[in-house]
Amino acid sequence: MLKDYLPRDIYNAIIKSFSFNDITEVRMRVNENIIIVVKNKKYYLKDENGAFIKANNLLIENFITKASENSIYAYNDNIVNGFITLPKGIRVGICGSIVTNEDKIVTIKDFQAINIRIPHFIKNCCLMAYDYMVKDGEILNTLVISPPGSGKTTFIRDFVYQLYAHNNSKNVLIADERNEICSINSGEPAIELGGFCDIYTNCSKKFAFKNGIRSMRPDVIVTDEIDLERDLESLIEAINSGVNVVATIHAKNLNQLKKKPTFDKILDEKFFSRFIVLSSDEGPGTLSNIYDEKLNCIYCR
Repeated sequence: MLKDYLPRDIYNAIIKSFSFNDITEVRMRVNENIIIVVKNKKYYLKDENGAFIKANNLLIENFITKASENSIYAYNDNIVNGFITLPKGIRVGICGSIVTNEDKIVTIKDFQAINIRIPHFIKNCCLMAYDYMVKDGEILNTLVISPPGSGKTTFIRDFVYQLYAHNNSKNVLIADERNEICSINSGEPAIELGGFCDIYTNCSKKFAFKNGIRSMRPDVIVTDEIDLERDLESLIEAINSGVNVVATIHAKNLNQLKKKPTFDKILDEKFFSRFIVLSSDEGPGTLSNIYDEKLNCIYCR
């Protein structure tokens, strides 16, 4: 999975002690111990002698260079947004010195840290919520809520698969801004989604919603990590066009979501019929609560 990007000794140290089926993050910071995250628990990576392995400038620089196919300039549009996406939906978060020009971010240099986030396709992880999201074959407008790393993307990925598994033939348009939901490579998803999906990758949600509604005639749009202020217009356009939406958003819980700008408008207009809250209490994707359009709890853990 990361064999082509990491030095051999570090890759071998990882696979000796861990399984990529369990790892959710590999974190590297300059002059600090490399950390492996497994089910929200952190472990220091050790070499064959049991010594901690530290990251350095060269390791991080070389990783980013390989991740950008030896052309950081070609990947700069992603880098200025703080990430690069590798095949199979692996997202590499990047920290370093921000270079600006007239308040516009030009690039990031002098890389200080990377966070390699490894996605997982967990079949049936959304089953407890599925019947709350689909009624008489119709997909309800749903907002999936959780803090970062708590399984939102894994949840909606499985939901798309479950539509197919339940013989629901609705046309699904996936607006995959960072190529994390589907992990497209040469037009082919790296994960099993079923036969009714059309996918936009590496584009803004505004582009995907506007052009998708016009040209692909979706019944539902599935997307990840919306920003209520930036993406509200696209959500309204879809819903007013008769296209349902299943989306995710960063928030620790419903109370935190209520504090976000424009949430009152979403609630007043009843844009969403379901609000699903996930946590990491029993591992990423733990279903905590489900609320209806009036924020009545209809599934309370």
